[in-house]
Amino acid sequence: MRIEREWSGADDALMIALHARRSADSIASFAARYPQRPLVLVLTGTDLYRDIRENPQAQRSLTLASRLIVLQEEGLRELSSDQAAKAVVIYQSARLLKPGRRSRRYFDLALVGHQRPEKDPVTAVRALLCLPHDIPVRLFHIGAALDPGLAAQVAALGARDDRYCYLGVLAKAATRQRIKRCHLLLLPSLMEGGANVLIEAVNSGVPVLGSDISGNRGMLGADYPGWFPVGDAARLAELIATAARDPGYYALLAARCAERVSSFSPARECAAVCSLLEMTR
Repeated sequence: MRIEREWSGADDALMIALHARRSADSIASFAARYPQRPLVLVLTGTDLYRDIRENPQAQRSLTLASRLIVLQEEGLRELSSDQAAKAVVIYQSARLLKPGRRSRRYFDLALVGHQRPEKDPVTAVRALLCLPHDIPVRLFHIGAALDPGLAAQVAALGARDDRYCYLGVLAKAATRQRIKRCHLLLLPSLMEGGANVLIEAVNSGVPVLGSDISGNRGMLGADYPGWFPVGDAARLAELIATAARDPGYYALLAARCAERVSSFSPARECAAVCSLLEMTR
């Protein structure tokens, strides 16, 4: 097995491609040379909720693929009946971590994701600004400033509140350690294919407050009590305040997330991938 940014043209038995648009050239080349060989395409959030709706190359990739993988159940709804017939849901996974020792003085929040428009960090920081100062919160923001304009906007908002702590880019292990020591993960994204950071939080015993989008609902269920309307900083602030002040609500979030841990296990993901590969033979 090899991992390549672009297909090298080797005599491969099958291809597993990530991202319909970005891998479009490699998918087309492999399908043209080996039309009878399995070609599995893993669909990301920008695939499902943007590119396959408007990009001809992404649309062609779906046609050429012999099997499709979506990373959460609601992703199937974005596909045509023919596409859904060759699709399977495989949840990503993360190693289980014991919950960290959390601050008794502060109610800590984690916001993890590179600063780009799809992740909408502005809503999380605006929610922090809406919170009364008698709620002792801290917001730890992890991720690279990929979009300079957005990063400047976030920095300007964060400078207005000393409860905002931008940590920049951290190694994966350090990020997970920070998440597990927080009380909540905030996931305000505009689109998600199936956020791995949500899985990392859930598998560390950390409940999630997220935007009410298909990619999030498909991970924890449409009736999960921690969703808020996209871009609604005031509603997110209300949910944070309720979680901080109401042990019953916080326990409900934690219990609902705990119900999903088994779905996000490495063993289950591995078994699902192996089963799919067996089916493609």
